[in-house]
Amino acid sequence: MTQSTRFAGKTVIVTGSSTGIGEGIARRFHDEGANVVINARNAEKCAGVAETLDPARTLVVAGVGSSSEFANECVGMRVERFFCLDCMINNAGVAEQGMLHKMSDAQIDRVSDINVKGVLYMSRAAIPELKKTQGSIINISSVSGTGGDSMLPLYNASKGAVTNLTRGLALQLGPVGVRVNTINPSVTRSDMVDGILGNEGAMQMVMNRMALKRVGEPEDIAAAAAFLASEDASFITGVPLPVDGGVSASNGQPNFMG
Repeated sequence: MTQSTRFAGKTVIVTGSSTGIGEGIARRFHDEGANVVINARNAEKCAGVAETLDPARTLVVAGVGSSSEFANECVGMRVERFFCLDCMINNAGVAEQGMLHKMSDAQIDRVSDINVKGVLYMSRAAIPELKKTQGSIINISSVSGTGGDSMLPLYNASKGAVTNLTRGLALQLGPVGVRVNTINPSVTRSDMVDGILGNEGAMQMVMNRMALKRVGEPEDIAAAAAFLASEDASFITGVPLPVDGGVSASNGQPNFMG
């Protein structure tokens, strides 16, 4: 298949792109010609991804978007290097499992800071630049953001916030030509779900709910992100798109984190 160059000259920031879904998204956009900003907490892992990409079209900005100062710095460094921003992809996320009444302040703060404040700060920093390019924001939420998991109340709340932020921002930014959409994965191969993938009982529960009878791969989410960022999706905004192998088709059942 001929390699696409539909994002040639475009610039995308992908948070949490040192592993898993974020890395898959960054590679997909790079393969289609984009300038890509690799961002995650671990600078060494970010550099490892960047080393496999074209250095002329890759920038590493290690850090966490839950700091407004860092979010502004990340977007600013992108301006210095590539001069424009066409797509902000908020993928970074963490999960804490357990009973809410047994969780510490530190656990609550960690999930809220990365999953919610990180999306808010990175989006806020990116919006002025996206208005110039008529670009878009793509948030990676989860099917857990549209329902509940009995042992993931913090994660459910944070991803629900991301899903509803998407709707509000889509209405707010649509008149200035900026689109905002969310992808809701189910169990997708990444560091976050290693515990599920290695648990036979949990995997049986997942497969019972999964219409396509397989877990997601980072490339599955990356393909959806590339579509939503493209001109093919120019009339799509405010959409929570399930990319979940059919899990969301089973209404009224517990969800599984992505």
